[in-house]
Amino acid sequence: MSTNKGMKIVIVGTGYVGLTTAVMLAYIGHNVVGVDIDEKKIELLKKGKSPIHEAGVEELLASLKNNITFTTDLKSNVGDADIIMIAVGTPAKANGEADTHYVEEAACTVAEGLIDGRKYTVVVKSTVPIGTNRRVAHVIARTLKERNVKAKVYVASNPEFLREGMALYDSFYPDRIVIGSEDPEAIEMLRRMYRPILEQTFDPPQAIPRPDGYSLPPLITTDPVSAEMIKYAANAFLALKISFINEIAGLCEKVGADVTEVARGIGLDTRIGRRFLNAGIGWGGSCFPKDTAALIAVGREYNYEMPIVEAARRVNQLQRERTVEKLQSVLKGVRGRTIAILGLSFKPGTDDVRESPAIDIIRLLIERGAHIRAHDPVAIENARKAFTTEELQEITFVDDPYLAAEGADAVVVATEWQLYRKIDLKRLAYVMRTPILLDGRNIYAPKEARGAGFIYMGVGR
Repeated sequence: MSTNKGMKIVIVGTGYVGLTTAVMLAYIGHNVVGVDIDEKKIELLKKGKSPIHEAGVEELLASLKNNITFTTDLKSNVGDADIIMIAVGTPAKANGEADTHYVEEAACTVAEGLIDGRKYTVVVKSTVPIGTNRRVAHVIARTLKERNVKAKVYVASNPEFLREGMALYDSFYPDRIVIGSEDPEAIEMLRRMYRPILEQTFDPPQAIPRPDGYSLPPLITTDPVSAEMIKYAANAFLALKISFINEIAGLCEKVGADVTEVARGIGLDTRIGRRFLNAGIGWGGSCFPKDTAALIAVGREYNYEMPIVEAARRVNQLQRERTVEKLQSVLKGVRGRTIAILGLSFKPGTDDVRESPAIDIIRLLIERGAHIRAHDPVAIENARKAFTTEELQEITFVDDPYLAAEGADAVVVATEWQLYRKIDLKRLAYVMRTPILLDGRNIYAPKEARGAGFIYMGVGR
């Protein structure tokens, strides 16, 4: 841990972003208070239990009892804070816009607890539409005026770039740290807060070692609007890259090329890069779908079309539909068939099923009359909540992948969990009614799968 002289930091929201940020800041020596309106979540955290499946969180919580506390009482904890970070959800509205009312409610409650004559830095960590930082500053100023409190409040944007399943790793060893503010004081406060990360002066957690060759992360300081746009543009570009290789994969299937070879060939071009060129059944989660929709909504607000981002979203939806079409074709119809789905979370390392391709594929299969037998190492409980009562009647959740495949007419690998990479393909094929494998993440060598007795279908292969 760091010997850095700690600040008092209050973090509003204990979801993926808020909790992992809180744990990281406590580890490097700050005094952190995590706040959430969800009483059950706070009770879990007080017991050292994480409400989310995120590698390393519970291990570090157990060692940080002197540096981190959790509460539902925001107003009483901000008065003596140095930095207050807002990391609440910004769910999508029906028109795709990000809903900021939780952010504004948090800002108002923060302002209700600030003390006369003190200086504060309020940081917007949530992913928010363009101009939200100005709106937060207005809400705080208005509330202070109503209270007749003369506190000096600096507002800054500090977007996160965390990957679910790797959030703590990305917190300790970021690619970059972005701060957007018009106030030099706010920038300096955040520079002080992040100093152990920027200079890498902390002793790395045993469970999250510093990667070999890791260099010091750059600090980017800019205006708030540009910081807000950086977050949206980054996620949109990554979504575009995945959709691009998925579109190429579709053509590869038509002409007889292997998209894994194509991706390798183009990824070696340093202008393109290898990452996010893995063809599959599409992207999901809490960020890419919501942030691309929000970016399109921002463009619409300014009468500016974004056809490339719109196309990326369309290609992503088509990947799910094409998966079902492949099953329909090879099985000559899925009605009355039993389909095994391996993987329910949108990616490995998390129990998050929001916008998961697997969930959409299951719904499409149920609509066509199939029965589903599903397995996931950690996401079954969340998956149950994602379906209607009627849909659940057609889904059997099991705790073993071989049991999921038993008697099935086809198996779909929807999430690339390590467990599935190591599966005994011969055993899997043996227990099935018809050994059809749709490798939705291209994790198996086609020759190996066919050698195990499967009729193999990948994506773009």
